[in-house]
Amino acid sequence: AATARRQEGATAMTMQRFYPIGTPGRPWNDDDRAAWLGSRQIQRSYRDEVLGKLDRLRASFEIEQYGALSIDPARYPLFAVTCRSRNPASPWALITGGVHGYETSGVQGALAFLATRAAVYAERFNLLVAPCVSPWGYEVINRWNPRAIDPNRSFVANSPSEEAAALMSLIVAHDVPFLVHMDLHETTDSDEDEFSPALAARDGKPRVTGIIPDGFYTVGDTENPQPEFQGAIIAGVEKVTHIALPDQNGEIIGSKVTQHGVINYPFRELCLCAGVTTARFTSTTEVYPDSPKVTDEDCNNAQIAATCAALDFALAHGS
Repeated sequence: AATARRQEGATAMTMQRFYPIGTPGRPWNDDDRAAWLGSRQIQRSYRDEVLGKLDRLRASFEIEQYGALSIDPARYPLFAVTCRSRNPASPWALITGGVHGYETSGVQGALAFLATRAAVYAERFNLLVAPCVSPWGYEVINRWNPRAIDPNRSFVANSPSEEAAALMSLIVAHDVPFLVHMDLHETTDSDEDEFSPALAARDGKPRVTGIIPDGFYTVGDTENPQPEFQGAIIAGVEKVTHIALPDQNGEIIGSKVTQHGVINYPFRELCLCAGVTTARFTSTTEVYPDSPKVTDEDCNNAQIAATCAALDFALAHGS
């Protein structure tokens, strides 16, 4: 134990500081996490930008509250949207946004899909849409929850993330077989500017830098890749925005490109939201909002196009 402490101390002394919180080379303690939380500031309104838009959907859809965040239950209620009438013969589709609250088009794209296209698909699918899984993260524009935990690495039993736990409880309560799950995300410049160094600091590890891809891509499941499904999503999105190209190693964010704009992750091994159901067709979308080639509207439209392409493919090939 003494040797381990000496080694840890030597690592802390030699590792260069790259993040303002914590001691280099040492995982964060409770004081470090408290300092991190205290440094977060509210930058936008969940009530105005999300709840207000949900209220306008009540005439067409059923809105159900499935929980609230303990940091402020009145400010951060959790809502899901379902069809008013459910057809036992129709397949179920799950759409999740804002698992990482800072990824804006994941939230706004899901809301825009509900406002513009969902009614058409509600005639052929039973929809369950959770547009903002992490509302505190949405307001402070952060990847983590208030405990500096990544909800999208926390979809496990007895989850340390109440955001993930609440969504899993919602899915269990519905007790239906999903055919499709679309989990809407973004890859932003802040992934390298803020969250990569924050993660390394939190875990007491050296920082490893990466390259942010310019363009849209999808992440399929290593154990259930469904390449034709992923390709259909790319083809749909390519009509509204550009697709990310691989780097010189043939990779996107460190993973080999399996086809144009597609990489794969082991969803369940990494405890990702996209692995939370047994759906046959699953995908994590990744929009790049910091590209000079796109606007916020383009990013939202890319999420809509991805979702529609996924649902269309599932209808054609799901039997």
